[in-house]
Amino acid sequence: MLLLNQAINFFENWVDLKRICNVLLHYFHFSNQPNRHYIIIAVSITALYSIICIVGLLGNILVMYGVVRYTKMKTATNIYIFNLALADALATSTLPFQSAKYLMNTWPFGEFLCKVILAIDYYNMFTSIFTLTMMSVDRYIAVCHPVRALDFRTPAKAKMINVCIWILSSAIGVPIMVMAVTKVTDKGCMLQFPQPDWCWDTVTKICVFIFAFVVPTLVITICYGLMILRLKNVRLLSGSKEKDRNMRRITHMVLVVVAVFIICWTPIHIFIILRTMVQINSTNPYVIASWHLCIALGYMNSSLNPLLYAFLDKNFKRCFSDFCLPFRSKKGPEQLLQSPQLHTRAYHRVSH
Repeated sequence: MLLLNQAINFFENWVDLKRICNVLLHYFHFSNQPNRHYIIIAVSITALYSIICIVGLLGNILVMYGVVRYTKMKTATNIYIFNLALADALATSTLPFQSAKYLMNTWPFGEFLCKVILAIDYYNMFTSIFTLTMMSVDRYIAVCHPVRALDFRTPAKAKMINVCIWILSSAIGVPIMVMAVTKVTDKGCMLQFPQPDWCWDTVTKICVFIFAFVVPTLVITICYGLMILRLKNVRLLSGSKEKDRNMRRITHMVLVVVAVFIICWTPIHIFIILRTMVQINSTNPYVIASWHLCIALGYMNSSLNPLLYAFLDKNFKRCFSDFCLPFRSKKGPEQLLQSPQLHTRAYHRVSH
């Protein structure tokens, strides 16, 4: 009888203990779910940002090295590519700081770096799309107005246009540096707008969407639409099949770079506009993951560009090969880039 009572008491205690354990497990499973999701997102972002940073920095530095090192690479198109690579290199250099912010769930770098990194983000956004727009206009002039291109499409004028692009981007970058502060309560680096802050925030996002995406994309679309009509109607754009083939190849390369940029940046622009216009549950882990994925896609564009140049442009491919495998190349720096399409000065100015 005593053994039976002990067995019953043990069973009742075991049931109570099991119930308590189930309750605790249930509680911790659901209460820590946001933390678990945040840790997964933070680790994933850090891994992805690390890859983008390494590939983007090395690739864009190689692009700038090639344009600066080789005289044959100093064409109008490549001067614009240098500007794009500079903006991309600056953007990828901020990723270690942003990865640390996600991992630590705080901003430990102070207000100065907060201002600099946010400004670089906006500089990259505007400088990249403005440069790609000018590259599209440049290709339009080369294809549709080859005579006028002799005077317009020079490396010196391309450099002047690049300077103007940075000055124009400063109209956004400088105010960002003034307004950006570290909000300790939110544990992050973000913009603080004047009152009413919701109005300034909405106006800023809409203006960025229009002037950093819609208008440039419209200009690029018009330029390439006119170029496609021209390329379809004219069998030879110049007097030489070789020059004509090279001109079409460069136009195709610029088109691919522009298309990849639009594909990478469209999601984040649409997401920002949706968050501005529609109430979205920002605590939903799927929304958080989608938001960070869209941001990462924009940064990924900065690391994809050098790969596109290497695959689509023979001269960049030769530059990369010369840098990575210098002992395998028996030619000098300038002889390495010698090719039939680079011999004449007139073609050097028009087709590139």
